[in-house]
Amino acid sequence: MQPRPSTFSIVARDPETDAVGVAVQSKFVGVGAVVPFVAADAGAIATQSYANVAYGPDGLDLLREGRSASEVVEELTDSDEEAASRQVGVVGTDGSVAAFTGAECFDHADDRHGEHYTVQGNILENAETLDAMAETFEESEGGLPERLIAALHAGNDAGGDKRGEQSAALYVAKPEGGYDGGNDRWVDVRVDDHEHPIDELERVFKIYDVTLLAREEPEETRELSGERATQVQAALAALGFLDAETETTDGTFDDTARDALEDFRGMNNFENHSLVVLEDALSRGWDEADGEAVPTDARTAEDRLVDAIWHGLSRLDRV
Repeated sequence: MQPRPSTFSIVARDPETDAVGVAVQSKFVGVGAVVPFVAADAGAIATQSYANVAYGPDGLDLLREGRSASEVVEELTDSDEEAASRQVGVVGTDGSVAAFTGAECFDHADDRHGEHYTVQGNILENAETLDAMAETFEESEGGLPERLIAALHAGNDAGGDKRGEQSAALYVAKPEGGYDGGNDRWVDVRVDDHEHPIDELERVFKIYDVTLLAREEPEETRELSGERATQVQAALAALGFLDAETETTDGTFDDTARDALEDFRGMNNFENHSLVVLEDALSRGWDEADGEAVPTDARTAEDRLVDAIWHGLSRLDRV
């Protein structure tokens, strides 16, 4: 028998953006290669426990043919001799939702579902893992990716996988949401092996978001000034984009500092956002960002800058 991806996942749809997605965490290497299947013209599927990966493409095809989520689950499991060991969650673009937890899935195994989402898990520490995921998804704000990650955090904090943590994935599709609009692969981020995979997934998603996902233009922008200007310059200096001798200490962010920020923007492929928008985002998001306010090394400086930009951009709707 193949190893079971003991897992908790959420499958969901955002009716406002036509996005559908899956977020998953497991004590199993590379869970993103096994569990999530998503297509903007069909829906989203998570297949886990003693996973039958054929449930993914076969289920999406059935959704495209007009089957509801419950009909898809029934057809997939009825034709599977080992269905008792399977677990699957399905959400269709039509808004239908269904899940199945086989009687032979290892405890604690169960599922919950509500409007536009289903959560499911096996080999869990407790039932509260699923309750926390459902409650958090229903109550959280922001876009679908943020709500999916929030649900993973909540499930993990409530108990999570009984065996621990190893990998996580976030896969969201939206019509023409892919790179340059060429496909529907809107968000596709994986952490295959990590001590804290959900934390790392969120960190990588923020970089992905700032780099690849577009936001509406702000109606007004702010310039960096005061302590924030000094701290951002310290971060740019730690990364080598600004000489310490040229840093201003009077709370201004001058042309030399902006040139350094422009170099940082280009090096990190943040061309989705103009220099003016990036400075505005840093001004608004610096105090909310994680990490040292005055970073002393390159890694902490980059993490703080990216997190600040992400927070500063978050008030703007994605387009």
